[in-house]
Amino acid sequence: MQKAVEKCVEVLRAGGLILYPTDTVWGIGCDATNEEAVQKVYALKRSEDKHSMLCLCRDADMVVRYVNRAPGIAFEVMELSDKPLTAILPGAVGVAKSLIPEAATLGVRVPQHEFCQALLRKFGKPIVSTSANISGEPTAKRLKEVAQEIIDGVDYVVNPRFEGKPTLKPSSIIAFGEGGEIEIIRQ
Repeated sequence: MQKAVEKCVEVLRAGGLILYPTDTVWGIGCDATNEEAVQKVYALKRSEDKHSMLCLCRDADMVVRYVNRAPGIAFEVMELSDKPLTAILPGAVGVAKSLIPEAATLGVRVPQHEFCQALLRKFGKPIVSTSANISGEPTAKRLKEVAQEIIDGVDYVVNPRFEGKPTLKPSSIIAFGEGGEIEIIRQ
């Protein structure tokens, strides 16, 4: 696994795109702080819905470096969740501008996935995670379901043996307001 993680980090640092397994489904990833790389992901997905991608973070300490107004309840809910949870948090800072909508929020997930955790530890910054499909097409749950156009459009494809035991469905999404308000977006 170490060689695959090192190759991913090399590609991410160079502004490239990776196709990698997560705790949910296969994802397209890039350095979340690199605007050019984020734009490459939007172009590859043919996405008109800007500001719709989330970031994977290693832990709560990494999350707070990139969102500065998240309520404490968000971290409690994320920690207690027994399935993958994306939290939409207020006060996005330090990531590519095209990841931040007008509301200045950022979608983050702390994956419980061995490969993702190893990659996040080694890279040290959040990584974009968006489903490995053309916008509007079905979500690719396994590598064999990923369109050739996506595979050809990334700089590195992680070996599927590092897939682990993904849920094979998108994460739940909960939006948190600064005052602790909660809105369930997707269960």
